[in-house]
Amino acid sequence: MENQELIAHINEVLADEFEIEVSDITPDANIKETLQLDSLSLVDMVALIENEFCVKIQNSELPTIQSFADLYAFIGARMSK
Repeated sequence: MENQELIAHINEVLADEFEIEVSDITPDANIKETLQLDSLSLVDMVALIENEFCVKIQNSELPTIQSFADLYAFIGARMSK
């Protein structure tokens, strides 16, 4: 999957799940603020990402994933392995 296609797919999945507009998702935006995540919905997002993209996100890695750009890079790196 090309990088732009991956980003578009991530954005679509998250926008659909968290009922926001895809246009609200920008690379530099904070994930928790944009998706209005509390601790429970953060767990839901992690499960969704893991299931949709066949990647595993360790609890210790979560603090490094703050922006959507961080998430794109994380998923892209894991999918290319």
